[in-house]
Amino acid sequence: MSAAQTENINIRAIDHMPSPEEVKAKVPLDDSTAGTVVAGRQAFIDILDRRDPRLFIIVGPCSIHDPEAGLDYAQRLRRLADEVSGTILLAMRVYFEKPRTSTGWKGYINDPCMDDSFRIDLGMEKARYFLREVARTGLPIATEALDPIAPQYYGDLISWTAIGARTSESQTHREMASGLSTPVGFKNTTDGDVTAAVNAIVSAASPHSFLGISVQGQSAILRTRGNPYGHLVLRGGERPNYDSVSVSLAEEALARARLPRNIVIDCSHGNSWKKPEMQPLVMKDVIHQIRDGNRSIVGLMIESNIVAGNQPIPADLSQLKYGCSVTDACVGWETTAEMIRNADAVLRGVLEHRDVPA
Repeated sequence: MSAAQTENINIRAIDHMPSPEEVKAKVPLDDSTAGTVVAGRQAFIDILDRRDPRLFIIVGPCSIHDPEAGLDYAQRLRRLADEVSGTILLAMRVYFEKPRTSTGWKGYINDPCMDDSFRIDLGMEKARYFLREVARTGLPIATEALDPIAPQYYGDLISWTAIGARTSESQTHREMASGLSTPVGFKNTTDGDVTAAVNAIVSAASPHSFLGISVQGQSAILRTRGNPYGHLVLRGGERPNYDSVSVSLAEEALARARLPRNIVIDCSHGNSWKKPEMQPLVMKDVIHQIRDGNRSIVGLMIESNIVAGNQPIPADLSQLKYGCSVTDACVGWETTAEMIRNADAVLRGVLEHRDVPA
């Protein structure tokens, strides 16, 4: 039996993918933009280490599909970030990769033309360009790490990273997180259990060696130092878990693992039953927990876009509604700004007096 009969049996084609080095050469990172990225990372670290009393909020579209609308959103968020900067650190949620339970559009990198052409080479370049333009506004950027190779292409533009509910249990993603240059939030699993996420934080804090690619695009053994800034994201599951009892139980789980009691509440997903109109209610409850003395909640996440709701992807892409999600439904811009301004008003003068959890 020949080698041709024993491998690549289900591979239809193997197309060339530019190396990270080649993509970065096309979309280089200038010193000013790099400064925004580094300052954003340090701000997250300072909040997690309790040197900065502010709350951070990761806010933005469920996924990016229209870069023009995405930059419009970024500019609006930049102005709002300046307005609340004394109390809240705002970072833009920029998600390019969408994990799918079965099938569906897998995101801007995988299919940037939204026509099943799957021009991943083009998608990676366009994604990097978009990230650079958002960073040029001065906003720190948050994303989800899904593909273990992708961070080599654009990780230098990211200030905060999430590991999702479906991948917190994955050894591959724990290894990847151990080498990321950003703080990493691990989400509880889709059933609501926090055990896997807590174990992931412990694992990612340790050094790992694993197979990956170099910046030149060659297969390489990546050896990491371990990431000391893993933390827990509560995103709900079979029921919401943003309430004070669930938060207390999460604090206990972190304490048992001898981890810092740093918790982020995702106002979307299971915590809002995937109903965007519930996100303001979740956020209001969490902000009141902080006002009333909670010391472990350091951040929140909001799925938000210019236009509320979501839309299917039409055959004629010219019929897409501007600024409206094509994946999970989001709150609209006016609601987003109101949520954040209300949080700023409630927490002003409160956060600087919070004690560090014992």
